[in-house]
Amino acid sequence: MDFFNILLYCATNQCSARIAPVSTNASNAVVKAGSVAHFDVVIIGAGAAGLMCAFTAGQRGRRVLLLDHANKPGKKILMSGGGRCNFTNLWTTPDNFISGNPHFCKSALSRYSQNDFLAMVDRHGIAWHEKKLGQLFCDDKSRDILNMLLRECEAGGVQLHTSVSVSAVQAQDTGFYLATTLGPVSCAALVVATGGLSIPKMGASGFGYELARQFGLRVLPTSPALVPFTLSAEQLAQLDGLSGVSTAATVRCNGVSFAENILFTHRGLSGPAMLQISSYWQPGDAIDINLLPELNLEVELAAARRQQAKTTVGNWLSQRLSRNLARRLLQWWCPHLLERRLADCSDKDIGLLTRHFCCWRLKPGGTEGYRTAEVTLGGIDTDEISSRSFAAHRQPDLYFIGEVLDVTGHLGGFNFQWAWASGHACGQFV
Repeated sequence: MDFFNILLYCATNQCSARIAPVSTNASNAVVKAGSVAHFDVVIIGAGAAGLMCAFTAGQRGRRVLLLDHANKPGKKILMSGGGRCNFTNLWTTPDNFISGNPHFCKSALSRYSQNDFLAMVDRHGIAWHEKKLGQLFCDDKSRDILNMLLRECEAGGVQLHTSVSVSAVQAQDTGFYLATTLGPVSCAALVVATGGLSIPKMGASGFGYELARQFGLRVLPTSPALVPFTLSAEQLAQLDGLSGVSTAATVRCNGVSFAENILFTHRGLSGPAMLQISSYWQPGDAIDINLLPELNLEVELAAARRQQAKTTVGNWLSQRLSRNLARRLLQWWCPHLLERRLADCSDKDIGLLTRHFCCWRLKPGGTEGYRTAEVTLGGIDTDEISSRSFAAHRQPDLYFIGEVLDVTGHLGGFNFQWAWASGHACGQFV
């Protein structure tokens, strides 16, 4: 069984066994201990961006070696989207990305769009569907996307080796020398696609940042993004019994807002809206939450006071939120109104309810950190990188792509689209 068939078998069957480093193409030199194997391009990191860059360069005729320290490629691809891979978003624009330089992402996104990636998905016969808000998912499993990328790599003659560590990288007069657990390797161009710090149990590390610093590139502070919030013990006690409850809301922080569901958890708050706003939150900031975003609560209550006079506040709110959520929050914020009839509510009471339910100001204790963060905010300063080729300005033939850069997408397939776009753009030049 050739190497790519082994990889496809392992991806399909979720194998955990170590894959021995074997050449994907008999015509290409295999790395051997004690000798220096030379490649046109070495890519460190076999995630979404690395795989994309590898086959793009390989299909241009470049001899490509792709390395990863994990025991199989594309681990984040396999676990993404609940196992169905939210592989892109139909409505991708530069406005869906956070960066110190908001213009940096424009070039790559325009040269390789969501429609370009979707055309490849269709060409490989992968069934997909739009879930909501332009988010595209596989009908079957995430491994369909990984297998597609591996087949494209095979077509480009890419050599892929997993369970490989890189212990040293040195610049040479032309290109780079790498000390690896496979043996010494040299290359004309080196691409770093090692991702950020999110989900360390899957092998995330700061390798890419360290390598950037080694060559004099600025690395901006990093923090977890698209991450659930944690609450204090006191706050959790007030919300006891709500774990697993989800409700539509609008959340706002630092002038940015998102309208999607929030989810109460045993640690704090999660759900799409909270994950989105976490990318804009800083420790100590408060978040404003509107739990009834479709209502003008003050007007509705005033009308209900006349039309549903005998209905209690608790019952009225339970018709607009889940009963458990409405009553629990009333017990926390204004227990004296829980069983009060609407006819007996004063304007002051209505104002109090509006203030709590439509502008719940919450100060989280923190976040769950990199352990559950989907991406890393910050990273290599994009002013150090060419937006056209992704080459480092300070070091010839050194390239950085994907999450390791200071470009972070919103939730909903945007970070994968950044991986595809940046990997494709770089693969055109290396």
